[in-house]
Amino acid sequence: MLQPFEQSPAWLNLVFAVVTAASAVTAATPTPSDDRLLGKLYRVIEILALNIGRAKDTGPRFKG
Repeated sequence: MLQPFEQSPAWLNLVFAVVTAASAVTAATPTPSDDRLLGKLYRVIEILALNIGRAKDTGPRFKG
């Protein structure tokens, strides 16, 4: 039986690795506020992790 990752191109393995790492980062960290540099970087990581729509973490909710 052929192993699927041994037969795939190296760039595809890199894409899988980036998505997996970005998913792990977004799952393990709280969502920072969007007005800071870290918030903007986090948004890029969410896109790399394919966290879109309902899969996205909404961040802290402020009661006021």
